[in-house]
Amino acid sequence: MYSEVLKIDIWHDYLSLDLTECSVTKLSIMKKLPLPPFTEETAKQKVQMAEDAWNSKDPEKVSLAYSTDTEWRNRNQFLHGRKAVQEFLAHKWKTELDYKLKKELWAFRDNRIAVRFEYEYRNEEGKWFRAYGNENWEFDEDGLMRKRFASINDLEIEADERKL
Repeated sequence: MYSEVLKIDIWHDYLSLDLTECSVTKLSIMKKLPLPPFTEETAKQKVQMAEDAWNSKDPEKVSLAYSTDTEWRNRNQFLHGRKAVQEFLAHKWKTELDYKLKKELWAFRDNRIAVRFEYEYRNEEGKWFRAYGNENWEFDEDGLMRKRFASINDLEIEADERKL
């Protein structure tokens, strides 16, 4: 007899089942809905889900949207794997304080989505910034992002110029 837990990630909700008295030794299912190929509606859903997750500032939660072997380019940094993403995001949100992000669907096709975004944050010295950028996303058949390429530019702003 085996006692395993099945964890399915669907729209950030979790379902746990006790598989006692089951002959399964290991069962791992992880799908991130909606799945490709994307329609305009499902692409917009994916973008909104990403915005909501990033605004949570929870590296583990955000990383669950990415495949275990995800490839990233973020500015001049190259990351490989979900663990590297978690470490990157943990550091990001320790230094980019009061972070607030807005994403917008730019284009989509098959298993790819292009996004434009802006976010605001202040650094540890209290200076405010607005970052503008574009991301290209590629998803696997389970709806997990396997590639994320981001180009980002920062603009220093005054606190009263914040709009997000």
